[in-house]
Amino acid sequence: MTKDSVLDACKTLFTVRDWLRYGVSEFTRSGVVFGHGTSNALDEAAYLILHALSLPIDQLEPWLDTRLTMREREMIADLFEQRITTRKPAAYLTGEAWLGPYRFTIDERVIVPRSYIGELLINGLEASVPQLEEVRSVLDLCTGSGCLAIVAALEFEDAYVDAVDISADALAVAARNVTDYGLADRVRLVESDVFSALEGQRYDLIIANPPYVTDGAVADFPPEYQAEPVLAHAGGTDGLNTVRRIMENAADHLEPDGLMIVEIGTGRDTFETIYPDLALDWLDTEASEGEVFAVQASQLMDLSR
Repeated sequence: MTKDSVLDACKTLFTVRDWLRYGVSEFTRSGVVFGHGTSNALDEAAYLILHALSLPIDQLEPWLDTRLTMREREMIADLFEQRITTRKPAAYLTGEAWLGPYRFTIDERVIVPRSYIGELLINGLEASVPQLEEVRSVLDLCTGSGCLAIVAALEFEDAYVDAVDISADALAVAARNVTDYGLADRVRLVESDVFSALEGQRYDLIIANPPYVTDGAVADFPPEYQAEPVLAHAGGTDGLNTVRRIMENAADHLEPDGLMIVEIGTGRDTFETIYPDLALDWLDTEASEGEVFAVQASQLMDLSR
């Protein structure tokens, strides 16, 4: 995507439909990688166009044949060019990410939000786990941008939420989002290496989206994933270093009838080899299978001894 080609595009492409086709073609030719809120070139191009035009990101059809001003064309072209030349995820270029209907401010201090736990919370986790109807306290481990903690606070309206991360930079981003949602009185941000700063604290529900990528996979990351904090991905040789620490200490931080929900990516086979006797409920979503599990506090007691 050269400067000349961008100039030519601005002079010859007039409608949203024109720019959508152009974006798909350019992203396909350049070999950019998706997975940070979109899964293909069409959705990526649509998102960047709608963002540039300050339009709702879930409404493309009404605008397809709208003619664009030169300034609007230039803004779209600039985002397309940045996406291709920097190989940064689109969310870093726009400064925002979405989980369902919820918008979050982000930057390169945090991983781009895309947790299946978020999907479960938004769709009504109580349907899968009925005991969650009486949640008064929630712990979000490895909170990053604070997105899951905020969604949990919005979905469990009577609950207080502790949002924990080892990264002070990530917590600074989370603080902005907590403030934006007006939840400072219900969401507490804690700098902690997993449970280290939470002695004596117990919760009805723990949610965790920890680093779970193997060292080998991290080494092979494409540029889009390399742009994110490696701390948010790196899970050690088998991807489960942090997951093990969570499993071994969670019982000390759950109420007796509490529940923990953990996302582990594609590590299910390895996980079940390590913990063959645990009774787990695997919570599948529209986009995932066998990547998120729920476990009762009673099941974790032996692991903490």
